[in-house]
Amino acid sequence: MPGRNPRPDEAIFAAAKAGIPADPAQLGESAAFRAGFTAFDAGYFWEAHELWEPVWMQAPPASRARRLLQGLIQLANAGLKLRMSRPDAARKALARADYAIGECFRSDSAAVLGLTHQDVASLRAAIYAL
Repeated sequence: MPGRNPRPDEAIFAAAKAGIPADPAQLGESAAFRAGFTAFDAGYFWEAHELWEPVWMQAPPASRARRLLQGLIQLANAGLKLRMSRPDAARKALARADYAIGECFRSDSAAVLGLTHQDVASLRAAIYAL
């Protein structure tokens, strides 16, 4: 938890981050992308953000994948802010997540990086369960 615990050793994330493919079509298969969900599901929101950010950086600008990843990162940010007892900051992060995810699926309902809008909605619902 930022400000409460020491920052984890970057080596923990190194293997997953090193395997991010250059081909945007394969980003959803990367170890970092998948590990982000494992961290998120376990309530390790900061770690999920750390894993998803380099995948986001590899996604083409203005692509649906980049918008989806922005939304996922903001969902993780919202979960972290709730854990830190910062509900106003969590609401702002959720608004940013909703915007990015909405933009991702606004004109095309096809899955992005293997995720549908419903899959992402389930992740968002998990934040409210905190």
